[in-house]
Amino acid sequence: MLNMTEEINIKVNRNGKANVKTIFRKVAFLKSASAMGDLPNTDKYEIAFAGRSNVGKSSLLNALAGVKRLAKVSNTPGRTQLINYFSVDDEFYLVDLPGYGYAKASKDRIAVWNKFVNRYLKERNNLRLVLLLIDSRHGVKDTDRTTMAMLDSAGVSYQIVLTKLDKLRPSETPKIGVEFADHPALQTEIIQTSSEKGKGIEELQKRIASFRKT
Repeated sequence: MLNMTEEINIKVNRNGKANVKTIFRKVAFLKSASAMGDLPNTDKYEIAFAGRSNVGKSSLLNALAGVKRLAKVSNTPGRTQLINYFSVDDEFYLVDLPGYGYAKASKDRIAVWNKFVNRYLKERNNLRLVLLLIDSRHGVKDTDRTTMAMLDSAGVSYQIVLTKLDKLRPSETPKIGVEFADHPALQTEIIQTSSEKGKGIEELQKRIASFRKT
């Protein structure tokens, strides 16, 4: 069994993309859920991924798992419309939440999604952490703040993960735009990532694995 502190080797191929060795033995798609009754049993802990549409959740999940097509990557914002579950080493779940802020659907349908996701975040007792993905080029937006306020109110621990660092110009620095003192459930550590280059993937893997039973 791989230890969570084992060194992860990152190699860059000819296309400039990183090949990251994952510390997880097996990551596999489990199921999709459109209602609370569809969620799996709560015998395993869960780490959820939240963020605006097109923030890079699917790409990041693939990089973490070391599987190219584990989660479907789309250039169309709002494609993920269900809560998708991935089983990790038969020990815990990674949970891909629908992106917020944009979707090609009716207002009524979007309202149903939002209600479902809000119920999940507030009522899921085995949810240990929400990783809130923020595009490093744009920082926290109003839609992110709405989610953050809800997580603070529900007392759900969450942590910011900056994505798409490879998209920044050399002269640019990542944007965040948040006051930690205003968000009691927000963890102060920020993890900076690039799924394309492999930056921050090792750190994020270890953060996720830190909830494993010892």
